[in-house]
Amino acid sequence: MRILAICGSPRGKQSSTRRLIEKVLEGAVSAGANTELVDLSEVAVSYCKACGACHVSGNCPIQDDFEPVRGKMLACDGLVLGSPNYFNTVTAQLKSVLDRLSSEIHCQEFLGKYACCVTTAGGPEFDMVNDYLTGVLVRLGCSAVGSAGAGMSIPGSFDQAQQDALALGRDLVNAIQEKRAYPEQEPVHKAMHERFKHLVSLNKDTWRHEYDIWRANGWL
Repeated sequence: MRILAICGSPRGKQSSTRRLIEKVLEGAVSAGANTELVDLSEVAVSYCKACGACHVSGNCPIQDDFEPVRGKMLACDGLVLGSPNYFNTVTAQLKSVLDRLSSEIHCQEFLGKYACCVTTAGGPEFDMVNDYLTGVLVRLGCSAVGSAGAGMSIPGSFDQAQQDALALGRDLVNAIQEKRAYPEQEPVHKAMHERFKHLVSLNKDTWRHEYDIWRANGWL
């Protein structure tokens, strides 16, 4: 079992968010998983230019480090996303990765994967980013297992978050092993599937890559 974590903090090893992610991975290892951490402060991922090339050919013309990150995301069984709260959303580093997944969300290539997220914030606003990331993960097609977060100015919050993150990592592995169902997320998965079925079919003459994936999956 492969668990991939992506840390969106620009602070590298000094990041409190990264420390929470490492606790998630520690919990996953204790439950028997193999883990990997991609720290976006150590790679270069440019922002999406909305050229549409990925819809047509499946390839992005931007020459940077995105392709290896994307490949690892598609190959993993479980995905962990982490970001500090920057003005009530994720960092530019993580947002750039998410925005480059346009073709993957169109083709629902994350269906069947399980995921979770962690966030740190100056105060109690970590829930805002965890809610955002959970929504992104479900719309990508993942089954979202849960989240952990800390308000760094709140006494004891980070200590508790580390314990929560450890348990979250174990639960992520257990959910994958159990093929756990989350009925409350299924309506979102169904709605996204229908939306992109219509969108890809509408653009089948130009979005050949995506149309071919939908046909190969037997969804059309």
